[in-house]
Amino acid sequence: MRRTCIYQARCSLAPQNEIRLMHASPDIETPDVSVIIPSLNESWLRRTVENVGPTLPTNSEIIVVDDGSTDGSTDFLIGATGRVRMIHADRVGVARARNLGARASRGKTIVFADAHLRVEPGWCELLLGLLERASVGAVSAAVTDMFQTDRLGVGLHLTGPDLAVEWLQAGSAGPCQVPLLSGCFWAMRRDVFEATGGFDDGMIRWGCEDTELSIRLWLQGYEVLVSPQTEVRHLFREYLPYDLDWSCLVHNKLRLAYLHFCEDRYKRVVDALRRDESFAAGVKLLEQSDVAERRREFDARRIHDDDWFFNRFGPGW
Repeated sequence: MRRTCIYQARCSLAPQNEIRLMHASPDIETPDVSVIIPSLNESWLRRTVENVGPTLPTNSEIIVVDDGSTDGSTDFLIGATGRVRMIHADRVGVARARNLGARASRGKTIVFADAHLRVEPGWCELLLGLLERASVGAVSAAVTDMFQTDRLGVGLHLTGPDLAVEWLQAGSAGPCQVPLLSGCFWAMRRDVFEATGGFDDGMIRWGCEDTELSIRLWLQGYEVLVSPQTEVRHLFREYLPYDLDWSCLVHNKLRLAYLHFCEDRYKRVVDALRRDESFAAGVKLLEQSDVAERRREFDARRIHDDDWFFNRFGPGW
């Protein structure tokens, strides 16, 4: 509790007409960096915007995608112009909201950020430097808990056919290849975003959109990196500020497996998820989707298969 109070004292909100970056340099020709922040009833949004803004290069923009908020958390952005602006969506979910923001942006580098985090100065230069390598598809910082900073995760890995993920620990001080990035904070060059198709619009609501794109990047020949040299503090919450339909998460896991895994591995995922009470509803959602068409599209682009991915990163299920 004491740590929470200290943090809130340091993050006292500015008056609405003094939002940092809000009215500065309204005419940006081609931003260097575009930060995309989806938001649905995110009470931390304003803190996040005020924290991220000063760490960006002068020639940058922040785009908040309000995905149907009803709690007033985006009101401070009404009428905003210049380097911070808001676009609206109607409960399209995380993947589509990120894509909408990216397509409305103009930056050479696109950064996807959750609405409840804090970054530290210098992160942008560090991650942009890693993206200069043509082989790199996406990069992120190490992730720690907002208030318990002794916990540090450096990317994620799959633990089994239920597609649960687990944080990896840093093995070195320098940038490292990881199988999966956490969707809370990562950066991509625009050309890579466009070439790979961005997040999968078929992912419903929330869950697995970051895992799916991480795997797709590897299968299409890109590296996925994390730099432990900079950290992002993320607010891990026991309760989300919106309702979840668990059949959507089951669907998203099944969709990921269908899109990228061989038949035997897909069946293992199905068997692992079958015991979930939302399984039947998730299967129905998948059957009504465009998943077969998307599988053909992704197959045409990839240069590795899922055996290659699991041989490289494990576990071998």
